[in-house]
Amino acid sequence: MYKNYIFDLYGTLIDINTNEWDMDLWDKMAIFYGYSGAVYTGEELNSAYGRLVQQEKEQVKKRRKSYSVIDIKIDKVFKKLYEEKGVNAPKSLVTTTAAVFRCYSTKYIRLYDGVSDLLDTLKAKGKKIYLLSNAQRSFTMNEIKMLDLEKYFDGILISSDEECSKPDENYFRILFERYALEKSQSVMIGNDYISDIGGAADFGIDSLYIHQSISPEIEGELRSNYKVMDGDVFKIKELIVK
Repeated sequence: MYKNYIFDLYGTLIDINTNEWDMDLWDKMAIFYGYSGAVYTGEELNSAYGRLVQQEKEQVKKRRKSYSVIDIKIDKVFKKLYEEKGVNAPKSLVTTTAAVFRCYSTKYIRLYDGVSDLLDTLKAKGKKIYLLSNAQRSFTMNEIKMLDLEKYFDGILISSDEECSKPDENYFRILFERYALEKSQSVMIGNDYISDIGGAADFGIDSLYIHQSISPEIEGELRSNYKVMDGDVFKIKELIVK
């Protein structure tokens, strides 16, 4: 049926709940920064983080004028938060800071039921599996490894690396050019009707929409070829795996 199966990650394969707006998170991060001499209050750190994120976005927009949906490398922000307090943070500290931030902001993370069965079936049938995720490498690769997903993928694209996000057609194009994929042999599977499904439709490939509790509310047309509206991952195999 298809040769190439392209998956979104969060809300499609991984069930996750995070809260980056909780002031308790920022109070804890302020303590962590203080350990290395970068002294903030939680409110100061939160404000500085927001300001630096916006600055990074503006810089990417200047470099990537053809991109309609950009992303940034969040590690740059974590590093600049040290620098603004006169601390020259080595890469190892920045990497650890990103991991601590993700741990503090994550309430839970797990695979959806049926994900391992689906991916095992695809591999057994000789299918190619690709990841196209709007995410941060410093968070995502740790979580992919922790949940034992890395072994399944024939290619991984993370938006922070490419400075481009779904539904931008450029992000889909990067994947297809990098791995020499054919549109007619490929299907996108995702839980976001705009980023995953709208992006796939605009790029000209088939798609399957799966609705999960964290999926955005659908407003307007759902442009997928297939749909699973009850979040049952097992049904994906029934619909698009031959």
